[in-house]
This record gives sequence, C-alpha cells and structure tokens, in this order.
Amino acid sequence: MRTLANQSTDCIGKTITVSGWVNSRRDHGGLIFIDLRDYTGIVQLVVTPETIDAFKLAESVRDEFVLTATGKVRKRASELINPNIATGTIELVVDELDLLNKSLTPPVNTHDDGEKSSEELRLKYRYLDLRRPSMQTILERRSEFYRFIRNYMYDHDFTEITTPILANSSPEGARDFLVPSRLHPGTFYALPQAPQQFKQLLMVGGVNKYFQIAPCFRDEDPRADRLYGDFYQLDCEMSFIDDGEVVRQEIEPLFINLATDFGGKKLVLNSEPAKQYLIKGSPVPRLPYEFAMNTYGVDKPDLRYGMELIDLTEVFKDTDFKVFKTPCVKALCVKGAASLTRREIDDFTDQARKLGAGGLAYILYTAEGAKSPILKFMTESEIANVAKLTDAKEGDAVFFGADEQNKVNKVLGQLRIAFADHFNLKNPNEVSYAWVIDFPFYEWDEKAKKLDFGHNPFSMPKGGLQALEEAKTDTDKLAIVADQYDMVMNGYEVCSGAVRNHNPDIMYKVFNILGYNNEYVESRFGGMLNAFKYGAPPHAGCAPGLDRIFMVLESVDNIRDIVAFPKNGSGVDLMMNSPSPIDSIQLEESHLAIVNDEE
Repeated sequence: MRTLANQSTDCIGKTITVSGWVNSRRDHGGLIFIDLRDYTGIVQLVVTPETIDAFKLAESVRDEFVLTATGKVRKRASELINPNIATGTIELVVDELDLLNKSLTPPVNTHDDGEKSSEELRLKYRYLDLRRPSMQTILERRSEFYRFIRNYMYDHDFTEITTPILANSSPEGARDFLVPSRLHPGTFYALPQAPQQFKQLLMVGGVNKYFQIAPCFRDEDPRADRLYGDFYQLDCEMSFIDDGEVVRQEIEPLFINLATDFGGKKLVLNSEPAKQYLIKGSPVPRLPYEFAMNTYGVDKPDLRYGMELIDLTEVFKDTDFKVFKTPCVKALCVKGAASLTRREIDDFTDQARKLGAGGLAYILYTAEGAKSPILKFMTESEIANVAKLTDAKEGDAVFFGADEQNKVNKVLGQLRIAFADHFNLKNPNEVSYAWVIDFPFYEWDEKAKKLDFGHNPFSMPKGGLQALEEAKTDTDKLAIVADQYDMVMNGYEVCSGAVRNHNPDIMYKVFNILGYNNEYVESRFGGMLNAFKYGAPPHAGCAPGLDRIFMVLESVDNIRDIVAFPKNGSGVDLMMNSPSPIDSIQLEESHLAIVNDEE
C-alpha cells in the first residue's frame, strides 16, 4: 500500500494499490476520472468501461466515499499534466476498485479551494474539516514542532516528568476548573492552571532540570490568541539557579531556532530604543517593565516596527492649551498617516475614547505645512518642538495623549497597535523577540482599592526578605520588583518565568503584606511550604505557551485554527455537545445538587 504523494514517474508501469477519499469525480462518458485524496495529497484514477465492476462502482461513487484502487501507473499526456498537484504528471489506470465506506453529502467543505465554511460549522463537523489539506499540514507541522522542542530539551539535559492533572487550587490569576471528589464529600480537586507547585517540589526532590509539554486548564474568556479551557505549555525548571538571566540564556536559543530553523522566519529588531537593552551574544533585548510601558504603552511590545511613544510633557509644562495641562503628554508619530481621511481619523478617535481618552488631538504634516484644529492653541515654540522631538516629516501625522501617565500609555499603546495594523507594518515573515524583565511584585487593584500580587506569589522579590521588611508604605511596596520575566513575540506574551520563592519566611511575608496570616498561607500552600523547610535549593524556570508560539510561526490569525479539536468563541465544543448536563445519579455520586438562579 502506498501513500498518494509517493506516486511519481518512478512508478510508471508498476501495479500498485492506493486508498483514500474521493476528492472529486468527473464522468466523461467513456471514461470516469476520480481524484483520490489521502493525508499526503491527490492522485488521479482513470476507470474505463473494460473493467466492468470497477466502472459500475465508479458511476455510483460521490465525494468523500472511501475507496481502494489497484492498477497500473502511466504517464499523462503532456497536454493533461496538472502542475497544481505533486502527482500531476501521472495517473493510475484502475483494474480493481473497492468501496470501503460511503459518505453522506458533507455539510462543510473538505477542500481548501472554493468557499470556506463558517467557523461554527467547521467546529461542529471538525472531523470533516480536518480532511482539508491545510489542516492535515497543520497537524503534521505541530507534531514536528513538538519533536523539535523535545530534542532541544533532551540535548540540554532536561528530564521529562509528568505531573498530576487532579490537583489543588492555585492562584495563577484565572478561575479554576473544579472536580468534585466522590470519596471525600464536599471537597474538590482543581485542574492545574499550571504545574507550578509540582515543578517546584521536583526541585526540592533533587531533580536538576525538568520539563514536560504540560496541559493547563484555565476558565478564561477565549479570544483570537487564547483558547478556552485547556492549552499546552513547555513547562521547565532548573535547580540551583538564583538569577533569571541563567534561565533566559538556556531557553532563548530554542526560541530563536524555532523562529528561524523551524518557522523559516527572519529575526528582526526594528525599534531603535530597544537596542540599548541588548546584551553581548544575544539578538534579544532585555526590556525593563517600566521602559516597555513608557515606550510602547504595553508590556508585550511588537518590535517589528518602531512608532514609539514620545514624551512631550516637558514641551507643554507651561502651556496655555487647556487640553495639555495634564501630568503627562505623549505622542505617536505615524509615518504616512497624513493621508488618513477624516472618517479614518474619526474611527481612531472613537478607539481612543473607548480606551478612556477624551478625544484624539493630532497634527497632519502636509506639503502645505502643518494642519490641525489645535495649532491655534499652541505657541510657535511648542509646534517646533513637537516636530523636532517626534521627527515628523511631510506625509506624517502626530497623535497626542494627555492625562495621567498610565492612561496615556494605555491609550497610545493600543493606538500604536491599531496604526500598525492599518498601515500593514506587521510583516508575517518576520519575528521580533524581547524579554520583559523586572515586573512589579505588587500592583494596585483599583476595583478592590487594595494591593494585590502583580503576577503570583511564587516569584522571588529582588532584595529578598530585606526588601519586604523595609517596605512600609503602599508606595514602597509597589516599588518592589520581582525577578520575573516574560518572552514577547510579535506583540504576544509567549512565555512567563521567574526565580522562585523557595524560602518559607519570604513566602509568609509576601502574603502578610497583603493582610493574609500565616495560617492562611499554610492552608493554601502547606505542601510546598513544608517541603521548603527541608533544604529547598534556589530554583528558577519558565513556561512558553506552545499554542500561541505555533500560531505565530504558522502565520495564523486565529489560534483555533492550529488545534485539532478546539472549542468555539463561547467555550462550547459543538462537535461533542460539551458542556452538557449530567444525570441525577452522577450528581448524587458526586454529592452535588443543581441550584437554579432565581428569576
């Protein structure tokens, strides 16, 4: 038995057997042509009336019927060669044709040509959608992707170890999926948001370097770059490491090789300010969190393009323009944006308002000079300094943000992304990486009006216990920096990591600062705390998100297109009808009852 893509001119004159699905059928009266498809490609079958049984069967077959054909390979006439398929120079003249299974008319397109079916239909009939050649390629590429990663980890002396799926609840920043215990009524397991505690316990257990391709479970709202429910990450940890840079240098070559060797992408860094944070021997900058927020407005900047936020606060410190009498004034210089229509500018203004801005002031630099409704409120010096500091030239436009610094960063950061989309600055054949480091350990929760963890309590605060004890005010506490780091890839966060908190005294203290007593910490993390009391080594690690990385490498816009069986945008598995109710017996065994919401 041969796969279809193996058919070549080397087979001419040979009798072979092939199997697959009917991709299409064409009846030319005296001849019937069937394009037979398997996971490797398509080969043309020729069925003649001389093969009575085969011809009779060929007359009845329809798209997606499953067939086996035996016959002799021959070369196609030159005028019948099909350059669009790998087997376009040959065809199989059928001697025997067997029907393996029939098919109903498919409700979705199983080809890549023609009209693409809706996502809802594709997910409901995913087993048919997977027959498309592009989906077959994705599945094969994903397997190669995993092999590439595993080979790297093995070559760098990591040991692959699996950790439990039924675990305890852990504060990773999202809602848990809970599993009721039948044997212990009223108690619940939690599906792990990440194997965080287990991998740290492996370090306590004497493992030197651990990894696994780990399933993780988070009840977060889905979006184009985030799957609902379950996803996979490369979870890894290293013992006797107290500096995050060691982890970064260990894992960074994997990222680079994935982009260039596996993905065939060009590695770029097209934002000049970021280059000051390059270190010797690495093409990937280490951007401090504060720099990233102030320069790009986000903590996951896309560095395939520039368009940085320019601080103009000093320019307008004595301004009479009421709109700019704010703590912070910044601007974006958008190359070529003087060509924007009034309606397009209004659309960007609407985006700014949705982000909390009062509006969107701008200056257009045209052949006739600078044009803007706000010029009459600005002095000649202010106008000149804006042009100088933003390097605005003819054809460009400068857009302003004026408010508190955090709000200005947020608004202009999102507009930077929107302008890059509008002007096609995101080259899909390029990859730009950056490490973002020195995240704040604590952050202010505006809704709750109190301090909370910036990420999770398992990171080591720089300065250790001393830094925590010296922080007396909320301002002091917000200044504490975690030895935590993210890898950013084309504007996506694709990896988080940290030097871990392995000291019980520090673990107690980071919670005490937020008002939690030691008993609370012991009730939530008693297993790990007890382990730390028995000689825990310093350790650090990270966890690249494999789905998101693969999505970028394959130049796919929707993460659901790179997973075999994803849920839809509402978190529903349309194919398996999940989630679904369970019967009363299962509820009773799990000691559960359904409580209906009051009308």
